[in-house]
Amino acid sequence: MKRLFGFLILAAFFSMLHAQRVLSLDSCRNMAIANNKSLLIAKERMRKAHYDRKAAFTNFLPDFSATGTYMYFSDEISLLNDGQKSALNHMGTSLQQGLTQAATPIIQHIAQTNPQLAASLQQAIQSGKLDGMSTALNQLGNELTDALRTDTRNMWAGAVTLMQPLYMGGKIRAYHRITKFSEALARTQHDAQLQDLILNTDDAYWTVVSLSYKKKMAESFLDLVNRLDGDVEKMIREGVATKADGLTVKVKVNEAEMLLTKVDNGLALSKMVLCQLCGMDLDTKFTLTDENRSRSAETSSLASAERERFMQSRTDLQVSETVPDDAVQRAWTNRPELKSLDWAHKIYEDKVRVVRSEMLPSLALTGGYLVSNPSLLNGFENKFRGMWNVGIMLSVPIFHWNEGIYKVKAAKSEVNIARLQQTEVQEKIELQVNQSLFKNTEAQKRLALSEKNMEKAEENLRYADKGFKEGVVPVTNVMEAQTAWLSALSDRIDAQIDLKLAQTYLQKAMGTLGPGL
Repeated sequence: MKRLFGFLILAAFFSMLHAQRVLSLDSCRNMAIANNKSLLIAKERMRKAHYDRKAAFTNFLPDFSATGTYMYFSDEISLLNDGQKSALNHMGTSLQQGLTQAATPIIQHIAQTNPQLAASLQQAIQSGKLDGMSTALNQLGNELTDALRTDTRNMWAGAVTLMQPLYMGGKIRAYHRITKFSEALARTQHDAQLQDLILNTDDAYWTVVSLSYKKKMAESFLDLVNRLDGDVEKMIREGVATKADGLTVKVKVNEAEMLLTKVDNGLALSKMVLCQLCGMDLDTKFTLTDENRSRSAETSSLASAERERFMQSRTDLQVSETVPDDAVQRAWTNRPELKSLDWAHKIYEDKVRVVRSEMLPSLALTGGYLVSNPSLLNGFENKFRGMWNVGIMLSVPIFHWNEGIYKVKAAKSEVNIARLQQTEVQEKIELQVNQSLFKNTEAQKRLALSEKNMEKAEENLRYADKGFKEGVVPVTNVMEAQTAWLSALSDRIDAQIDLKLAQTYLQKAMGTLGPGL
């Protein structure tokens, strides 16, 4: 039972630790960076640009490819027509008939002069001795016909090809530089989104800190007016205060309750915004480290001796007032927007080279091995035979109605646009840096003025409290002093937060805002 009880206590303890997380500004920044979808998309674009650059480099290397095909034809290709095939197949018979027809008038002529010789020739022809020669010639004709048969109904072919670019008008080199610049452009765009995210996170962080302090002030002020309301009620019963004084205090009690409600709602919404930026659930419970940086208990009541301690409290936000002298030069060097435009300008310059390369000759080395069945290397054979080939391919554009010239001029216009945009953005950034410097100076002056006002409000409240205790100061004066002191303290906290944000915006304007800065 004791073990179970101890386990439950430990579980409750760790649950409380998990439920109430303590977050610093750096941890909020890191969580926002790790969970922001836009930033993750920018990282994927960087990765894509990296692989695009690697793919572009492969254009410098030889290109090997292999192809193969099989085709079936319903009829085969014939080198001889039907008449030629028939003539070759009956070549012996035709020759025999021709000889017989040609020999008949000759024999008749010989018979007039030498009847005996004519009879011998006639007998030789009729004896069939020419039949053997006719058959041999017919067989030779059939062999020729078969030899000239292509048998191309089933055709196989394959090839291995090599292509090595030698000169492409500078297109490959320019495209490779474009992909390198695109990778750098993706990196600077990621940096710009990173700085915007950090700025939004800082804004939400300090808003929560400001409202947290104001909530403590509102709670303490409500506790004060409640105690004062009780004191005035006692004084009314003793006859040393009027009902009007009591109503005045009750009005302040209602105002304090409404103020606390507004601050609670604003703090809850601000924490939800910070949770959304950091990738946490909207109902996550957490405490910021800068919420508790005070040298005394601001959450104490403002009654009697504790009021004096509360008046001595200070919010210790460690605000730095140093401003660099070379802010504009730093912005021109570090701002990712200017870097992005510079990379874009270089990309457009190489695009001009790519477009111009279309008007220049291109030269490539080719080589390969071709195999086919049927093959033609030894007549028509149903065998796989192949051969090597090496060559040079040259392509020279001649005339296409000045299309290339127009494209080059259009690409040069894009270069001019990028250069003008770069100059315009540089001027705007200089203006933005100067505005941030002015805001930083104004925030410093406001903080110094709020310190003086705070001292005066504390002094007035001290005298009002002392006079109220001695019975020489009415309750309305005490309430006015309390209200003035509360307003001065709120202004002081706002001035500290504004100076913090002004410095953050100045870092953003200079392009030096990043994790851990």
